[in-house]
Amino acid sequence: MASLSAAETRQYRERGYLIPSFRLSEDRVAHLRASLERLIRDNPEVRPEKLVSAHVVGKNGGPNSEGVRGSQDFLDLARDPEILDMVEQLIGPDIILWGCHVFCKPAGDGQETPWHQDGHYWPIRPLDNCTVWVALDPSTRDNGCLRVIPGSHTARQCHPHLLEDRTDLVLNLRTDETTFDVSTAVDLELQPGQMSMHDVYMIHGARVNHSTQRRTGVALRYMPGSSVFERNLNPVDGKSGVPVAFASRPLWLLRGQDRTGRNDFQVGH
Repeated sequence: MASLSAAETRQYRERGYLIPSFRLSEDRVAHLRASLERLIRDNPEVRPEKLVSAHVVGKNGGPNSEGVRGSQDFLDLARDPEILDMVEQLIGPDIILWGCHVFCKPAGDGQETPWHQDGHYWPIRPLDNCTVWVALDPSTRDNGCLRVIPGSHTARQCHPHLLEDRTDLVLNLRTDETTFDVSTAVDLELQPGQMSMHDVYMIHGARVNHSTQRRTGVALRYMPGSSVFERNLNPVDGKSGVPVAFASRPLWLLRGQDRTGRNDFQVGH
């Protein structure tokens, strides 16, 4: 069984992120990489950095489709009991899966992900979430690995974000860089099968991939059963740079119970 050490959970609380010692097997990674290739082939009209809801089988979202034909394999990854064991240590025993985003930055022109806080974009109230970012390719400084600002989550607030009217970004809103110290950034370099975990208030981003090596990560989104996925909210009013359909996004109660009694687990299924 996967388990975070006391030092790992302390780092998450104090710094807002961690890289657990647990990693997926080589066979599991090979299987997921084959699933990734099919996902890309099935979605030729979608930039590979913007494969939203990759875990929803079929073309998800109904009339307000998020436009991605997803794969059961990514849903299975999100349900992995060992990953859930680690998530439980960080957000508690009531775990709701509400999202899965595949960020595949092609070699040579993989788009920048500007500095941002996830919570700025999401309709979760109260705002609480753990993201597990699973590497399927080597993720290095050269090819645009995830970068974080340690401790930027501690104030438990979303800082101002500035709109960038550009087509070469994964997200179109950038955290105002006067609100944090870029020089403190840490690069989270990962090998295939490794993963990082970060808090919803953590400021993070990733550089352009100008290298010859593709970089792919699967971001699994988990919120506790004490929060509500408010389907009537779209916090950035369609200005995120990726299509979202929160009103029809399916949720999965993976462990425990919905403590609020307000989350709808029928919509979108």
